[in-house]
Amino acid sequence: MPPSPSTSRLPQDLPARVAAGLAKIALVYRHEAWRASGERGLTPTQSQILATIAGATRPIGIKSIAEALAITMGTVSAAVSTLVEKGLVRKERSASDARAIVLELTPEGERRADAAAAWPDTVLDAAAALPDRDQAGLIRGLVGLIRALQDRGSVPTSRMCVNCRFFRPNVYPGQQRAHHCMYIDEPIGDADLRVECQEMEPAPDDLRPRLWQVFLEGRPFDDSEGERLTPGATPPA
Repeated sequence: MPPSPSTSRLPQDLPARVAAGLAKIALVYRHEAWRASGERGLTPTQSQILATIAGATRPIGIKSIAEALAITMGTVSAAVSTLVEKGLVRKERSASDARAIVLELTPEGERRADAAAAWPDTVLDAAAALPDRDQAGLIRGLVGLIRALQDRGSVPTSRMCVNCRFFRPNVYPGQQRAHHCMYIDEPIGDADLRVECQEMEPAPDDLRPRLWQVFLEGRPFDDSEGERLTPGATPPA
């Protein structure tokens, strides 16, 4: 029996169906972002800027925020001006470069940033309803998708495990926690992978593609490569 007209119009190839699914989730995020930001008297962009400043490991300026959020410096500058007027952000001279301006949160800005950084309960509850195996598989797939987008320059560089010099993939093949994190010196599994880790340190450029390939192929990691990935690194006790 030939497919019905409505069915035949649906995207049949797998990448298109993945994109369609992500678009549905993006709609939820957009709706929740506007709702939550409206309750706080902020736009989603202003909320994202607060969260970005709060999560920065070093003083951050307008240019760095624009790169992190993949938006223009003009958009960031206008939003920051509003946040300064609201008493949530203050501008300071950089301690390392007196010509540079960095952004800091006020006490009220820190409180708002905590709320802005929280993920929508709607999405968290939906993710928690999935079996653990599906959650781990979803994380692994998202890591691959983000990396592919990074390689194309479509998204800012993410501080992911698979690009980190502390990460050793498939050290324990066949185990649920097959990888090893040298920073914490413990085995980790796909469910433990992070797409934004504050402790992440980039692996050397010449080894990063190799690290990714070993991760994808699921074969044991060569320890001699691991030594090159973590020169002089001593994991914390």
